[in-house]
Amino acid sequence: MRGRLWRRSNPHLPAAERERLVVELMAARRAVKAAAGDAEQLATARQAVDAAKVALGERGAVWWTDGSPDLNRHLAKNTVYANWYAEANAGGDQYPVISR
Repeated sequence: MRGRLWRRSNPHLPAAERERLVVELMAARRAVKAAAGDAEQLATARQAVDAAKVALGERGAVWWTDGSPDLNRHLAKNTVYANWYAEANAGGDQYPVISR
């Protein structure tokens, strides 16, 4: 998104577990929105978002084992994906997607 690489969820999670974690993540995001003005509730809600993202594999320890670096949140143009990103954006696609 906007030129940044984002880590995907762990594709090895069982479907039921992934679905449960996504439900938790969405509930936590709603709690962040609802916590406007209450610093304590906001902190708790943000901790819940982080916990769900870690459980999904989007944050925290990497879930892959091939030794590839974690480039989460890095600008694509500053990584080994620079050429891919440039080519993907040549057609005007604002949000290219890596397919594996």
